[in-house]
Amino acid sequence: MKLYTRRGDQGKTSLFDGSEVRKDDLRVAAYGTVDEVNAWLGLIAATAKERPPLDREAGFHAMISTIQCELFNIGADLATPVEATQRDYVPAVGAEEIQRLESWIDAACEPVSPLTTFVVPGGCAVASQLHVGRTVCRRAERHVVTLAGQAAVNPRIVIYLNRLSDLLFAWSRWANHVAGVPDVAWVNPRRAR
Repeated sequence: MKLYTRRGDQGKTSLFDGSEVRKDDLRVAAYGTVDEVNAWLGLIAATAKERPPLDREAGFHAMISTIQCELFNIGADLATPVEATQRDYVPAVGAEEIQRLESWIDAACEPVSPLTTFVVPGGCAVASQLHVGRTVCRRAERHVVTLAGQAAVNPRIVIYLNRLSDLLFAWSRWANHVAGVPDVAWVNPRRAR
């Protein structure tokens, strides 16, 4: 089987139910941006494996792997219209996955100092990549909200992406903490004078 099919050469793609939509369809933008978040998580995991002391955080890699699988499920959910007969075969994210993200947020916040200011994206390489992943996740969330204004969407997807972006922020602070790098605090230039 060849990697290329040429079916998308006219700017269209197929959803899981076989229906064709334009590649700039809201549904495609939503699951495509979820896929982008997933790719960032892969880069983050690879970078963390090469950065002491984050390379020893095996739990971190397992959590990322879990999230990546769940993002594939979310992509499949978004690529399957609610009226499609294939819906029964598509795993849907639910309350359990959202609660797990919340527990990971709490755990990541525990060892770091409380927030007293806004944090500018930066710090160590992994923290910086987590901030990029967070902003892409927020974009995915916005695309899903837009799609949900026009089509039926699993409402837990928006909640999951909202929690995931919070987790990526919490992990960015945790990664800086583990690496011994301070967060970059935002300074209001008008007050700094």
